[in-house]
Amino acid sequence: MFKINYDALGIAASVACAIHCALLPLLMTSLPILGVNIINNIWFEVFMILLAAGIGLYSLNHGFKRHHHNRLPIVIFLGGMALLLLKQVLHVYQLWFLIPGVAMIISAHYINYRQCQQANHCHKEDCTH
Repeated sequence: MFKINYDALGIAASVACAIHCALLPLLMTSLPILGVNIINNIWFEVFMILLAAGIGLYSLNHGFKRHHHNRLPIVIFLGGMALLLLKQVLHVYQLWFLIPGVAMIISAHYINYRQCQQANHCHKEDCTH
Protein backbone atom coordinates (compact mmCIF):
# COMPACT_ATOMS: atom_id res chain seq x y z
CA MET A 1 0.00 0.00 0.00
CA PHE A 2 1.26 3.46 -0.91
CA LYS A 3 1.73 5.70 2.15
CA ILE A 4 2.39 9.44 1.95
CA ASN A 5 4.90 10.90 4.39
CA TYR A 6 3.33 14.30 5.02
CA ASP A 7 6.38 15.58 6.89
CA ALA A 8 8.55 14.91 3.83
CA LEU A 9 5.89 16.55 1.66
CA GLY A 10 5.81 19.56 4.00
CA ILE A 11 9.59 19.86 3.91
CA ALA A 12 9.53 19.64 0.10
CA ALA A 13 6.84 22.35 -0.12
CA SER A 14 8.84 24.59 2.24
CA VAL A 15 12.02 24.09 0.25
CA ALA A 16 10.15 24.81 -3.00
CA CYS A 17 8.83 28.01 -1.42
CA ALA A 18 12.32 29.00 -0.30
CA ILE A 19 13.75 28.36 -3.75
CA HIS A 20 10.95 30.38 -5.33
CA CYS A 21 11.35 33.30 -2.93
CA ALA A 22 15.12 33.43 -2.56
CA LEU A 23 16.74 31.99 -5.69
CA LEU A 24 14.24 32.55 -8.46
CA PRO A 25 14.57 36.34 -8.44
CA LEU A 26 18.33 36.00 -8.73
CA LEU A 27 18.34 33.35 -11.45
CA MET A 28 15.30 34.23 -13.50
CA THR A 29 15.42 37.99 -13.96
CA SER A 30 14.48 37.60 -17.60
CA LEU A 31 11.00 36.17 -16.90
CA PRO A 32 9.20 39.56 -17.14
CA ILE A 33 10.77 40.09 -20.55
CA LEU A 34 9.20 36.80 -21.61
CA GLY A 35 5.82 37.85 -20.20
CA VAL A 36 5.98 35.53 -17.19
CA ASN A 37 5.77 37.07 -13.74
CA ILE A 38 5.82 34.62 -10.83
CA ILE A 39 8.50 36.47 -8.89
CA ASN A 40 6.22 39.12 -7.40
CA ASN A 41 2.89 37.52 -8.21
CA ILE A 42 0.76 37.91 -5.07
CA TRP A 43 -1.55 35.03 -6.05
CA PHE A 44 1.35 32.62 -6.47
CA GLU A 45 2.81 33.78 -3.15
CA VAL A 46 -0.52 33.27 -1.37
CA PHE A 47 -0.93 29.86 -3.03
CA MET A 48 2.53 28.73 -1.84
CA ILE A 49 1.87 29.95 1.72
CA LEU A 50 -1.54 28.25 1.81
CA LEU A 51 -0.07 25.06 0.38
CA ALA A 52 2.64 25.00 3.03
CA ALA A 53 0.09 25.80 5.76
CA GLY A 54 -2.36 23.11 4.65
CA ILE A 55 0.21 20.34 4.34
CA GLY A 56 2.00 21.42 7.48
CA LEU A 57 -1.05 21.66 9.71
CA TYR A 58 -2.36 18.30 8.52
CA SER A 59 0.99 16.60 9.06
CA LEU A 60 1.72 18.15 12.43
CA ASN A 61 -1.82 17.60 13.71
CA HIS A 62 -1.63 13.94 12.68
CA GLY A 63 1.70 13.50 14.47
CA PHE A 64 0.42 15.28 17.56
CA LYS A 65 -2.85 13.34 17.84
CA ARG A 66 -1.68 9.89 16.85
CA HIS A 67 1.93 9.66 17.95
CA HIS A 68 3.86 12.02 20.17
CA HIS A 69 1.33 14.42 21.82
CA ASN A 70 3.94 17.20 21.85
CA ARG A 71 2.88 20.69 20.73
CA LEU A 72 6.44 21.95 20.10
CA PRO A 73 6.43 21.19 16.33
CA ILE A 74 3.09 23.00 15.92
CA VAL A 75 4.36 26.06 17.83
CA ILE A 76 7.56 26.20 15.75
CA PHE A 77 5.53 25.76 12.54
CA LEU A 78 3.10 28.56 13.43
CA GLY A 79 6.05 30.85 14.18
CA GLY A 80 7.49 30.08 10.75
CA MET A 81 4.14 30.72 9.07
CA ALA A 82 3.86 34.03 10.93
CA LEU A 83 7.25 35.05 9.52
CA LEU A 84 6.10 34.12 6.00
CA LEU A 85 3.04 36.31 6.44
CA LEU A 86 5.21 39.16 7.73
CA LYS A 87 7.35 38.72 4.62
CA GLN A 88 4.28 39.47 2.52
CA VAL A 89 3.50 42.64 4.47
CA LEU A 90 7.00 44.04 4.98
CA HIS A 91 8.53 43.53 1.53
CA VAL A 92 11.66 45.52 2.34
CA TYR A 93 12.67 42.85 4.88
CA GLN A 94 11.59 39.80 2.84
CA LEU A 95 14.77 37.79 3.25
CA TRP A 96 14.99 38.63 6.96
CA PHE A 97 11.62 36.93 7.44
CA LEU A 98 11.86 34.29 4.71
CA ILE A 99 15.04 32.50 5.76
CA PRO A 100 14.18 32.00 9.45
CA GLY A 101 10.52 31.33 8.57
CA VAL A 102 11.36 28.51 6.17
CA ALA A 103 14.00 27.19 8.58
CA MET A 104 11.37 27.06 11.33
CA ILE A 105 8.85 25.27 9.09
CA ILE A 106 11.41 22.69 7.99
CA SER A 107 12.56 22.25 11.60
CA ALA A 108 8.98 21.71 12.76
CA HIS A 109 8.47 18.97 10.18
CA TYR A 110 11.80 17.36 11.05
CA ILE A 111 11.04 17.42 14.80
CA ASN A 112 7.56 16.03 14.13
CA TYR A 113 9.01 13.26 11.97
CA ARG A 114 11.62 12.32 14.58
CA GLN A 115 9.08 12.35 17.41
CA CYS A 116 6.66 10.21 15.41
CA GLN A 117 9.46 7.69 14.80
CA GLN A 118 10.36 7.63 18.50
CA ALA A 119 6.77 7.20 19.71
CA ASN A 120 6.67 3.40 19.62
CA HIS A 121 4.16 3.21 22.46
CA CYS A 122 1.32 4.19 20.17
CA HIS A 123 -1.51 1.84 19.31
CA LYS A 124 -0.70 -0.50 22.19
CA GLU A 125 -2.77 -1.20 25.29
CA ASP A 126 -1.39 1.78 27.22
CA CYS A 127 -2.12 4.31 24.44
CA THR A 128 -4.72 6.93 25.44
CA HIS A 129 -6.15 7.68 21.99
